Amino acid sequence: MEADRLVLDARQQVGVTLSYDPAYRRLSYPGGDVPMTTGVCTDVVIRALRQQGLDLQEAVHRDMRGSFSVYPKNWGLNRPDSNIDHRRVPNLMTWFKRQGWSLPLSQAASAYRPGDIVTWDLGRGLTHIGIVSDHRAATGVPLILHNIGRGAQEEDILFSYRITGHYRPPAELAKTGS
Repeated sequence: MEADRLVLDARQQVGVTLSYDPAYRRLSYPGGDVPMTTGVCTDVVIRALRQQGLDLQEAVHRDMRGSFSVYPKNWGLNRPDSNIDHRRVPNLMTWFKRQGWSLPLSQAASAYRPGDIVTWDLGRGLTHIGIVSDHRAATGVPLILHNIGRGAQEEDILFSYRITGHYRPPAELAKTGS
């Protein structure tokens, strides 16, 4: 995985993905996606990693089929659902951890490299995910490529919410079970 390319693939969604729509949709499998003009925070990550050759829809679904019990039970399901499982932040956090992508949480801007993936707790049971940019705020804090409700954006939000996960995709995505 090329971190710089992952950042560019996420940035290409800015100005294209213009809205936030968490509606459940039936998706083709593998390679399914909601319309590019909309999506949720996870779709920014899913689309960027797909450009790198990793289909999170397929990878998460396969892992959940074999290890459903290790995934969060937040949605009352008793089996995997390839339409939505990869679009849920807690499921991605579990999958990233199972792939060995986890890094220590830090409040130091220097700990976050372009292409890293970060998750947050927004409060009230809401989670969020984004990709660390190669651009920085005037304060030196890396910007984040994400969709928190206004479409894909590149913003200074790294330390705006409680960080719950820090992940670094490996250089060789083929080794992650995709």
